[in-house]
Amino acid sequence: MRRFAAAIAVAAYAGLVGRPTFDGAERTQLCDLLEALGPDAPTLLQPWTTHDLAAHLYLRENDPLAGPGLVLPGAWGRLAEAHRQAALRRDYLDLVAAVRSGPRGIFQLGWMRRVPNLNELFVHHEDVRRANGGGPRKLEPGLHQALWANARGAAWYLTRRLPAVGLALRNSVTGETVRAHRGTPAVTIVGEPGELLLYLFGRVEAAEVEFDGPTSGIRILQSTKIGL
Repeated sequence: MRRFAAAIAVAAYAGLVGRPTFDGAERTQLCDLLEALGPDAPTLLQPWTTHDLAAHLYLRENDPLAGPGLVLPGAWGRLAEAHRQAALRRDYLDLVAAVRSGPRGIFQLGWMRRVPNLNELFVHHEDVRRANGGGPRKLEPGLHQALWANARGAAWYLTRRLPAVGLALRNSVTGETVRAHRGTPAVTIVGEPGELLLYLFGRVEAAEVEFDGPTSGIRILQSTKIGL
């Protein structure tokens, strides 16, 4: 019985490890774009340039002290910003090369690569692309599925500031709908998984999504801060 249970556990673990992560392709494409555009190109994260973004990505994986402060406010956030300013004094191409070299530490774990890494790299890839004339990409089915899983998993938290409005996400590729919040009136955000993820991470003007629901609910949603 113990051997059987152990075999099942190993098989399950192998299945999780074997699932595609897609973060590697996003990392490569983002770094290619950063190199091609140089350090002074705009991003959706105004007033950040590509150099600012490269420093942010470098810190996330290479500075365990400052890394959490990239998303946490207060003293930790101020520390992270001080470290980011120091990183900006490094050569731009060196920063991009460090990001390109791949995930480090806990960022190499399968779940980290499938969820936080993929979200980070996909969203920042689009931050650069769309600020420099790019539009939505034609994504492969597997990446659509991975981004949809991440959008579903993040929806409740990233829309946590939404007051008293029901919210759902509808995948325009598959027609699947998931609920993020109960409430009335109810609004549904409709789009491809990548566009939904961009909206949830606060790129509300760049994301190509539509809204289904009463005007009053849509107004509340559009006036609420979405994202981290």
